Amino acid sequence: MGSVGRRRGASSLVLLCTMAVALTAPGLATGTAYAAPAAPGAPAAPAVPGAPATPATPPPGPDGKSLEQVRKDIEELYRQAGTATDAFNLAEAETKAQSDKIVEIANLIVAGKERIATLKSRAGAAARAQYRAGGLPPGARLALSDDPNQFLDGADRLRQGEKAASDLLTELDRTQTDLQRYAEEASERWQKLEANRVKQEESKKQIEEKIKAAEELESKLEAEQKARLIQLEQEAQYRAQTAWLSTGAMKDVNGKATDAGKQAVAFATAQIGKPYKWGAMGPDSFDCSGLTSQAWRAAGRGIPRTSQEQLRLLPKIAIKDMRPGDLIIYFDDASHVGMYVGDGAMVHAPRPGRNVTLAGAGSMPIKAVVRPDA
Repeated sequence: MGSVGRRRGASSLVLLCTMAVALTAPGLATGTAYAAPAAPGAPAAPAVPGAPATPATPPPGPDGKSLEQVRKDIEELYRQAGTATDAFNLAEAETKAQSDKIVEIANLIVAGKERIATLKSRAGAAARAQYRAGGLPPGARLALSDDPNQFLDGADRLRQGEKAASDLLTELDRTQTDLQRYAEEASERWQKLEANRVKQEESKKQIEEKIKAAEELESKLEAEQKARLIQLEQEAQYRAQTAWLSTGAMKDVNGKATDAGKQAVAFATAQIGKPYKWGAMGPDSFDCSGLTSQAWRAAGRGIPRTSQEQLRLLPKIAIKDMRPGDLIIYFDDASHVGMYVGDGAMVHAPRPGRNVTLAGAGSMPIKAVVRPDA
């Protein structure tokens, strides 16, 4: 990664130290070695350098709740906001797809109408030619003809003209049928477009409500409590990472990043320090799936926009086969995603109020691992 990415990464390693995960710059791209968690009986997650020391008896949070319960409440609210964000992003992608399809159908309708006008003009010309010929039956025209050979030549051309007229009418009918189908499809697309718009509005409302509730909870905390809240978040991540590593989940993980995977990891880690913003895909801010989808786009691979669609459409792999660049889907509802970078760590955009950072790959409940470049 570049010097900027290394400077951002260095500040993020403070977090990983509290989780007892050893990360090195070369390992981010290719390695999978990791440090074992602190031995049983070792002190709990060390304090972050520069953060206030843990008070002997931390003051209670809002409404008399413990700070740990406040942390859980805030975390749950942001997770629900993340679920709504995924729904919003999916509805937005579907809305764009429907809009693009409607434009395509509109162009087909215009072309179809122009084709019908041309066919009707040709049909009118054929009818006028027949009228000028008097519309006599072939037998009558043979009897009145001075030159039977000329008549036969004319009869052959007449048969060709009749076939051409028949083909013209068939094409006209087919084009009119196509136009009818296009109109019906456009109507269906408009209905889907409106349904997606409603979904977007509902999801946006849910996101804003959850984020507002979480921010209100956090705003009631004193500065000392906010610092302690950050430490509690780190300690919870440390415990989860330690428990995950203790299962031996990383024992057989030694996959090497592909060239595309290295590019995706380089892009994602270069964003460390940028703020989370729901619905954002860069370049100044990201949500979780915005970060992963843009990282793989930078590597030349288009992948689904949302974590749920990434889970649904990308090939799933076993954790033991994991390699840098793979995506880790979190929680039962697949509402969060991070990118594995090696050494038992991942890079992700956590939530509102937090920046893109490195964290333990097992610091949240893993649902699945998927591979964009399978």
